[in-house]
Amino acid sequence: MRYFMRLAYRGAQFHGWQVQPNSITVQSAVEAAMRTVLRLDVPVTAAGRTDAGVNARVMYAHFDLESPVADAALLVRQLNSLLGPDIAVAAIFPVALDAHARFDATSRTYKYFLHTAKSPFLYPLSWQCHFNLDFPLMNEAAAKLLCYTDFTSFSKLHTDVATNNCRITFAQWSSQGEQWVFTVTADRFLRNMVRAIVGTLVDVGRHVIDVEQFCQIIECKDRCAAGTSMPPQALFLWDITYPYPVQ
Repeated sequence: MRYFMRLAYRGAQFHGWQVQPNSITVQSAVEAAMRTVLRLDVPVTAAGRTDAGVNARVMYAHFDLESPVADAALLVRQLNSLLGPDIAVAAIFPVALDAHARFDATSRTYKYFLHTAKSPFLYPLSWQCHFNLDFPLMNEAAAKLLCYTDFTSFSKLHTDVATNNCRITFAQWSSQGEQWVFTVTADRFLRNMVRAIVGTLVDVGRHVIDVEQFCQIIECKDRCAAGTSMPPQALFLWDITYPYPVQ
């Protein structure tokens, strides 16, 4: 039987989602907890691979078991008792045998948080910006992202993906109380893509580059032309959608 797991995590303590040699990752922590509870090696496949330090408000993952889970709520409680404060499993539920947490996802939404006035309550899950930013101009540039599909300029170099094409359907800065939030939705994202986009939009907001130059950076397909990659702790995987109901 195949099951989906919905979980959330704070990324500061982990070297990203994916298992890596000699590193603590979210995947390795979840699989270790599963091994302890079920006394089985249970590989867990996630909807995406968040980078080191990046948070997830929502992450879906799937796993297979030969026997059905007798009590999903109990399994959730058992896993949470082992995972520590930085990972929380919210739900485990059965899905079709061919359901796939990664390949079936139709969209993913990320949010990047920043604040301009020093706050001990927003740090470190929001980036303190020391510049005066032109947010209307940043939104003008962000809207241009919807006109492109090749985002090589915002991708980490030397990745093993087959294509750097993504379809962005929403990209906008909005004010939320003491913070500004950049929300971006796409069918898929490249490694480091959101943080590189935000860094380049900050250059637009500082008037270091204009909207036309922002477009030229995308068109040149050169990571060295784009802005600085922003700190990971203010980035959240915020939502994931599927063509079928999920809990």
